[in-house]
Amino acid sequence: MDSIDSALRMIGIGQLLLVVLVTWRSTAAPPVRRATVALLLSVIGYLANSALVLPAAPPPLRLMLVLAGNLASLFLWLFAHALFDRAPDRRVGIAAFALIIMSVAVYVLRRWCEPLIPLANLVGHSTAGLLALHAMAIALSERDDDLVEKRRRFRVAFVLIVALLSLGVLLSETWFGYGHEPDWLRMGEALMIEAAILTIATAMLDADPALLAPPQPQTAADAIDDWSPAERVLQGRLDAAMAQRMWLEPGLAIGTLADRLDVPEHRLRALINRRLGHRNFSAFLNTHRIAEAQRRLADPDQVDLPVLTIAMDLGYGSLAPFNRAFREAVGQTPTEFRRGAFADYGKP
Repeated sequence: MDSIDSALRMIGIGQLLLVVLVTWRSTAAPPVRRATVALLLSVIGYLANSALVLPAAPPPLRLMLVLAGNLASLFLWLFAHALFDRAPDRRVGIAAFALIIMSVAVYVLRRWCEPLIPLANLVGHSTAGLLALHAMAIALSERDDDLVEKRRRFRVAFVLIVALLSLGVLLSETWFGYGHEPDWLRMGEALMIEAAILTIATAMLDADPALLAPPQPQTAADAIDDWSPAERVLQGRLDAAMAQRMWLEPGLAIGTLADRLDVPEHRLRALINRRLGHRNFSAFLNTHRIAEAQRRLADPDQVDLPVLTIAMDLGYGSLAPFNRAFREAVGQTPTEFRRGAFADYGKP
């Protein structure tokens, strides 16, 4: 049974290496591409380290495999942020990285740190588990923002599958101890991992650029020439709703907007994505919010109004997402934009 288990894990490594190559050569945005490759390489590290054919690997290689495998949950957490266009909290990432490194160091130096091994395992597994749970929470909370149905299902499924497998491995290692799991459990784990790899690899090797890459906006000629009458009517309703500043509502979801416009949600998604070229609903809302932010930041009558107040007035829950969205759209922070807007103010 051990040989079958190891063979399944080695087959999974080969499949993942192929997916890594395809992902790196894809048209996905660089942050998504890097995060995906890092996650897949960390899974490869775990599979290689857990395969029974590698106990005699050179110590440096074994250390790299151990480190990569233990960092899988951190890379999953970063992957979820990149995939759903969220900026990770660097303090959380650095703290998690430090805790994982310390737990690995105790494992490597177990001859001198044996009393600390139980604590190190608890800290390392708890940190990894929390990261996996948070990745799942991100996927579930952001599942409605993506405007492409196939990509939306794939992205959520990708994160949930990897997170659930990670949690399963962590629970089995915590209960039985690493390397002491029953043969039937290791075999079941290997089979589930192989099934997950096949599912994800089949989707990613389907040559569908929409899975990881953002949509390409249409040209002006396309926008004029091939709109159907129904799309033009829906565009008029959407423009009217935006003119009424509906985009100011905090937490506005595309389902809510579709209900207000009295149209099926899938039609509204298709219009905003295929015709207007927005990768997700929040990006569409940001076009209106950032334009209003620029107006208010350059308004002499509001020069003393804090940036945070403007962000909250425009529907952002905090300053960080507003700063990130503003920088992506304008190329400057709100403070830099305001400073530039008044650089020549009052000069003759």
